[in-house]
Amino acid sequence: MLRIIIEKEIRDLLGSTKFAVTFGVCAVLVLLAFYVGAARHMLYQARFEASQAENLRSMKGISDWQDFDETRIFLPPQPLASLVSGVSNDIDGTAIVRGRGDIPTEDSRYNEDPVFAIFRFIDLEFIFKIVLSLFAVLLGYDAISGEKERGTLRLSFSNALPRRDYIAGKLVGSFLGLMISLMVTISLGFLLLPLMGINMNGEEWIKLILIVVTGLLYVGVFLSLSIFISALTHRSAHSFLISLAVWVLCIHIIPGVSILMAARSVAVPSSDEIAYQKSTLGIQLAGEFEDGMSRFAVKGDANPDKLVSQLNTYIDSLNNVRDIKMQAFSARLNEDRLNRQRIQENLAFALARISPATSLSLATAHLAGTSLSLKSKFADQARDYQKSFGSFMVEKTGMNTGGIIKIRTSKACGGGDDKNKEPEPVNPEELPKPMLSSFTLGESVNPALTDVGILIVYNFLFFAGAFIAFLRYDLR
Repeated sequence: MLRIIIEKEIRDLLGSTKFAVTFGVCAVLVLLAFYVGAARHMLYQARFEASQAENLRSMKGISDWQDFDETRIFLPPQPLASLVSGVSNDIDGTAIVRGRGDIPTEDSRYNEDPVFAIFRFIDLEFIFKIVLSLFAVLLGYDAISGEKERGTLRLSFSNALPRRDYIAGKLVGSFLGLMISLMVTISLGFLLLPLMGINMNGEEWIKLILIVVTGLLYVGVFLSLSIFISALTHRSAHSFLISLAVWVLCIHIIPGVSILMAARSVAVPSSDEIAYQKSTLGIQLAGEFEDGMSRFAVKGDANPDKLVSQLNTYIDSLNNVRDIKMQAFSARLNEDRLNRQRIQENLAFALARISPATSLSLATAHLAGTSLSLKSKFADQARDYQKSFGSFMVEKTGMNTGGIIKIRTSKACGGGDDKNKEPEPVNPEELPKPMLSSFTLGESVNPALTDVGILIVYNFLFFAGAFIAFLRYDLR
């Protein structure tokens, strides 16, 4: 009996005009999300390559490494970031690296194309979060109350039909019918990626499949929720209004209110406040540097080249002392801000997870590698590269060129025995290559498990709620 009810529910669902219209719109939007994502990735890849080429071109004409103070590294685009953008468009994607000191960042994608910050791209997370969840509500709000209004509910129970079989068949059939139809469209979207030249490795395909599974779990939450509400009401209009109100609450109100409450509960110093404190210390350390320079004394022979070498060594030692003090102070400020920020974020997420929309956003962002961790990972990789860059400059020039001042040797200024010889340009290919790796499969999946588990729990709770509510439902 249960199998017959499931098959009937799938046939009724797929054969209804309401399903045909809403599914047609959703199918177009899903395919559009894949197409736009692929096209966007190709655009970002071209910009990334152009930025790298321009960074190397900026070194053209430099004939001495002492004239080279800084380089830039760029956040490489990832295919999944174009399908689930997360924070990837909002954070700065270019780090300016010097031999020492802070690493400023610039050039977020929305900074380059600010119009897209207003009209944001349609990505896969948006389709699941807004479109398909509303699609599920439209399909499930009259599953029980609508049957009662049309008289088909009483007719079904004119036969010896157990209630538990009917509601179980209704829930399972609706879920399977919706998921099978969505999987057909999403599979076509998968085919679009290689056809448009988007090459992904095995781990990226696994992550994309997990993103889709997470999205389907999320859609299942709203389907079972709307059927649950339908089993609590006796008019489909009432069921629709309640379902829509809950949908708006989950999508817009709960996440926004949670962030506001967390921001008011935990004070986090702004980046401008941090920069002001660092600038104040920088001024103090600059004064100490000048005092140190006044104490410089020539040792031994006053040969110009030896004098410059001694002075550079002395300046480098002063810069190292200044750098150690600034790094220690910056580390304390950054750690305090980071700790406060994490407390605020954890509080906001804990409150916002009342809404399944939050769990969807967090889980898919982790799986796509576009969560808040992306910014800290890029910053860590930039700091690692700074060490390599500083060591390289010491090897080439004899000192770390990231200090306050530097003194050129007479040879570098054009003196020495080779005055008439044209200096050869530096080779930018000698620069150390930044190791900018993306998140591994484990790094992506582990933090997403909590939110995926929450979605599974929500599915179970609303499924069980609909089941229990129907067992007590008045069929008259």
